[in-house]
Amino acid sequence: MLTFLCSLPILWQIGLLISLLLGGFKAYLWYTLGVCTSTKKMSGKTVIITGANTGIGKETAIDLAKRGARVILACRDPKKAAIAKDDIIQETGNKNVVVRHLDLASLKSVRKFAAEILKSEPRLDILINNAGCATIEKKLTEDGLEYQMQSNHFGHFLLTNLLLGLLKKSAPSRIIHVSSMAHAFTKTLDLNNLNSELSYNTGTVYYYSKLSQVLCTRHLTRLLSNSGVTVNCLHPGAVQTEIFRNAPSWFQMIAAITFPLFFKSAKEGAQTTIYLAVADEVANVSGKYFCDCKIAKTSKLAKDAGLAKKLWEVSETLVKLKPEERHY
Repeated sequence: MLTFLCSLPILWQIGLLISLLLGGFKAYLWYTLGVCTSTKKMSGKTVIITGANTGIGKETAIDLAKRGARVILACRDPKKAAIAKDDIIQETGNKNVVVRHLDLASLKSVRKFAAEILKSEPRLDILINNAGCATIEKKLTEDGLEYQMQSNHFGHFLLTNLLLGLLKKSAPSRIIHVSSMAHAFTKTLDLNNLNSELSYNTGTVYYYSKLSQVLCTRHLTRLLSNSGVTVNCLHPGAVQTEIFRNAPSWFQMIAAITFPLFFKSAKEGAQTTIYLAVADEVANVSGKYFCDCKIAKTSKLAKDAGLAKKLWEVSETLVKLKPEERHY
């Protein structure tokens, strides 16, 4: 067999090697796949999921709706969200699914969304900050913040702060940040360059945004000590989603071919989010980072409490958090 392989043209050998490596990666993902086995019902519970019209967010919404929860789809595109709502209701039989407009790239939209929730919802049991994006080119929002950084971190940071009062009132309650192992791909976090003020690198911006979620999970846990509100974050795995929807068409074409072959499905990628939302064994766990439904290690930088505090304070300034918007 070895002689036969060696006799093949070099390009064939390279192709076989790549296939073997990718196949091994797929087998590893399957072997380590975490699955939420909890059968807990969520009747009487209210859940907000950002970016719930597609991918991990939609699969999370389907699962929680099946458990009887009132599910609020917080989405940027009302038309796509309406279609997702109909799909979820049809699949689960739960009609208590509603759509609310939320554009995380607009602080005005975040404040409007939060005001509507505080006015219409008597309780909030679970906030799942799921929405995210990955961009290739630098772009600033109407708030003067880097688009990717605001969509992944600053928008959720403001949203969480605005809803903290209701979450504390509804305790025991849970906050879940969908982060990524990419938080460990950077060894520094320049607080003076969070919005690419000094330099821009699309990978660094994404790593910064995901590290920010982990660090703020750590700091918020301290702020909410003994409040009955837990805060955790997670890495969903390599998942086939629409996170690269803002990437160039050539990249999306490559992703469309390769992702289904070697990445988790959205349903598989949603398992850790669902686990953190419903499992009794994590009811009192806070400030942790999870992967495949179990606690995982973070980078050394993500454990820096001093950095977490400084990032929190800088984030407060950048989103212009008002005294009356603080609930800790």
